[in-house]
Amino acid sequence: MNILDFYGRFPTEERCREHFRAIREKQGIVCKKCKCGKHYWLKAKWQWQCCECGFRTGLRSGTVMESSKLPILKWYLAMAFMSFSKKGVSACELQRQLGHSRYESIWRMMHKIREAMGKRDDLYNLEGMIEFDEGFFEKATKKGTKLRRGKGSQKQVNVAVMAESTPLEDLETGKNEKHFRYLKMKALQSQKADAVNKTIKENLDKLSIVFSDKSKSYVDIADFVEAHYSEKSDTVSAGSTLKWVHIQISNAKRDFLGKYHKISGKHLQRYLDEFCYKVNRRYFGKNLFNRVLVAISTQYWYVSG
Repeated sequence: MNILDFYGRFPTEERCREHFRAIREKQGIVCKKCKCGKHYWLKAKWQWQCCECGFRTGLRSGTVMESSKLPILKWYLAMAFMSFSKKGVSACELQRQLGHSRYESIWRMMHKIREAMGKRDDLYNLEGMIEFDEGFFEKATKKGTKLRRGKGSQKQVNVAVMAESTPLEDLETGKNEKHFRYLKMKALQSQKADAVNKTIKENLDKLSIVFSDKSKSYVDIADFVEAHYSEKSDTVSAGSTLKWVHIQISNAKRDFLGKYHKISGKHLQRYLDEFCYKVNRRYFGKNLFNRVLVAISTQYWYVSG
């Protein structure tokens, strides 16, 4: 989808509201009070009413748009700009494109969209053969240190990177390579084994086979998956065993450096969520906007519960 296609589909706030209503009804409305899934639409109120208890659910209720005063058209435009290209857009640029007066409102809206992307991906665990390693992402300090390449100890956030990587062999050439499928990145609270173990348990299927280097933090991984194989970290393992995690770490750093002046450690996870969400749906093309719509319209309080 490009900007001309967007305005052809959503020229007014009313059209966006009607479309969002259709998306939510397709997803299914669940009553917060009694968990009933049967509702009827009150056109005059722009609300659904539960057939069981009579509790009413607003158009935005239960979604990331709840309590937001921004028009749905601006939410749609934000999702469009965030999904138009692989690189996305910064809050400052989106504020300029939308002609909005307050930067903070646009910044919060984008983070809510990123949060919805992360929750959507959290519904699924990686499975099969998994590459696992850690990347160090520069974080901004209180003095406003900008993002930089390289290592910097206390100014960095440790991020667990997990990639589904299936070995393939070309029958004609006999060449072996790895096919990359899905990606997850999770900011770690520490570099200790407990933080790594928690991440493995929450994001990988129990029958997975994990490949990593020989870090001391990875000694317990085998307790949570089918098998764990480790190799000494060197240029050979980086280019073969852990090929895709290193490629995605590099891609993420380059993506962040190209868009943002600085990222605080507190909010890094949301930027990682957006990056992974778009990588995992890299073949969706024009349909990526529709997938983001599904993500923000889902009642996660019900799905996760």
